Amino acid sequence: MLAASIALPAFILVCVALIPSSVANPNVRLFRRLVSVLTGLQLIIVTAMGVSVATGLLPTIDATLPGTAGLIGVHYDGVAALMLMLVSFVGWIICRYSIRYLDGESTQGRYFRWAGFTIGAVSLLVVSGNLLMFFGCWVMTSTGLHQMLLHYSHRDAARKAAHTKFVISRLGDMALIGAIVLIYIQFKTLNLAELFAAAEAVTDITPAMTWAGLLLVIGAITKSAQFPFHTWLPQTMETPTPVSALMHAGIVNAGGYLMIRTSPLLELAPSALLILTIIGAITACFGAVVMMTQTSIKKKLAYSTMAQMGFMMLQCGLGAFSAAMLHILAHSLYKAHSFLSSGSVMSLHSATMGAKPETTPVPWFKLAGFAVLFVALFFVAMTVCGIDVMTKPGGLLLGGILCIALTHWISQVMRVGDQPLLMRSIAMAAAMCFFYALGFAAVDTIIADSLPTRVVEHAIWLVAGIIVVGFGGMFLLQSRLASASPSPRLNRWYIHASNGFYFEKSLQRIFGRLVAN
Repeated sequence: MLAASIALPAFILVCVALIPSSVANPNVRLFRRLVSVLTGLQLIIVTAMGVSVATGLLPTIDATLPGTAGLIGVHYDGVAALMLMLVSFVGWIICRYSIRYLDGESTQGRYFRWAGFTIGAVSLLVVSGNLLMFFGCWVMTSTGLHQMLLHYSHRDAARKAAHTKFVISRLGDMALIGAIVLIYIQFKTLNLAELFAAAEAVTDITPAMTWAGLLLVIGAITKSAQFPFHTWLPQTMETPTPVSALMHAGIVNAGGYLMIRTSPLLELAPSALLILTIIGAITACFGAVVMMTQTSIKKKLAYSTMAQMGFMMLQCGLGAFSAAMLHILAHSLYKAHSFLSSGSVMSLHSATMGAKPETTPVPWFKLAGFAVLFVALFFVAMTVCGIDVMTKPGGLLLGGILCIALTHWISQVMRVGDQPLLMRSIAMAAAMCFFYALGFAAVDTIIADSLPTRVVEHAIWLVAGIIVVGFGGMFLLQSRLASASPSPRLNRWYIHASNGFYFEKSLQRIFGRLVAN
C-alpha cells in the first residue's frame, strides 16, 4: 500500500503523455491544472513519508509488483526519500511558474504534457527497485527532456541542441545497459536490495565489476554534462526558462543519483571511482573558468551547472556520497531559483551599481590568516555536529576546497575596503561552516544505511595533487583577475575561454553531422 502511494502519482503523470497534443492544446486550462494537482499531490505524499523516513518511523520499503517477475518494484529508503522530495518540490514549483510564463502560447498543452511525463519519469527512476526498471525510467527521462527541448522546434538552435543531447544520451544508454548486463552476470539478480546485500559479501574485486563500474561512470557523466560530454548543456538556451530550470535543477542530477544509488556496487570498482574523481575535478575547473567569461545570463548559469556537477562527481569519486547528496539538494534549489528569477538579474544589477568598486589591495598574510581561521572554523563546526573529518571519505580534501572558496570570497570583500561589511561577511562565513556541518550531519544520518561500509582507497597523493592544482589554480586565477589590470596573455586566454576553448567546434569537425546538425 505504501509503495503504491509513492509510485501512483508519478505513474499517472507519465500516462498523461498518452493524451495527444491535439487534445491537450485546446484544453490547456484543464491540462495544466491536472499536472499541477498531480505534482502537488505527490509532493504532499512524499513529504509526509520522507519525514517518517528521516525520523526513523518508516523503515526501508522494498516491494515488487505481482506478475512482473520482480522487474517492476519500489526501493524507498533515505536516499530515495530525499531525492523524491526534491524532485516533487522543484517539479511542482516549475509547473506553477509555467502557467503564467507560457500563458497564451498555442502549444502550452503540449508543454504540460511532456513536463508531467518528465517529472513522473524522474520520480519513478528515483524509487526504482530494479536496475532494469531504472534503465527504462532513465530512457523515459531522456525522451521527455528531448521533447521539451523541441518546444520551439522551428528554431534551428533548439533542434541542434536537442539532437546533440540525443546523441550523447544514447552513448550513455549503451554504457548503462552494458553495466547492467555485467552486473547481472556477476550477481544473477537486478533487484537493488539483493544486489546491495550481495555486494557487501564480496571480498575480491573482479574484472567484471571493474568494467561495470566504468560503464556506470560513463552513463553518469553523459547525463550530468561532464567533460568531454558537456557540449549539449550550453547549447540548450532556446528552451523556455522553466525547461532550463527543470533540466539544471533536476534532470542533470540523475547522473549523480546513479552514482549514489549504486555506491555499494561502485565500491567494488575503485579504479572507476578514481577516474570519476579526475573527470569531476577537470569538469569543475573547466566549467568555472568558462563561466567567468560568459556574457549571457543563461549561458553563465549553464556553465555554472556544469562546474557544480563536476564538483558533485568529484565528491562521489572520493566516496563522499553524503556530501554529494547534500550538494545535489542545495544546488538544485539554488539553480531552480536562479533560472526562475533570471529575468530580474538586470534589475538587481541596477540596484547595486552604486556599490564601491573593488580597488583596495589585499596583503597575502591577511589572506593566509583568514585561510587558517576558516580551517579552524570548519573543524570546530564538524566536531560540534559530531562529525570526525578524519574518518569521512575525502573529508580533508573537501574541507580544504570549502576553505579555499570562503577565503576567496573574503578576499573580494576586503578589496571593497568596507570594514563593517568585512565583519558581517566573516560572521556569514562562520555561519556557513556551521550550517554546512549541520546539513551534512542530517543527510549523513538519513542515508547512512544506504551507503557502503567500505572505505574507498585511492592513490591519495595523485588525487590530492589534482585537487590542489585545480582548485588552487582557480583561486590564484581569480585573485589575479581581481587584483591587477589584465595582461595581454590573460586577454588572449579570456577569448579562448569565452568560446569554451573551441571544444564544441572540434567535436563537430571530428564527428561531422553526428554532433553538428
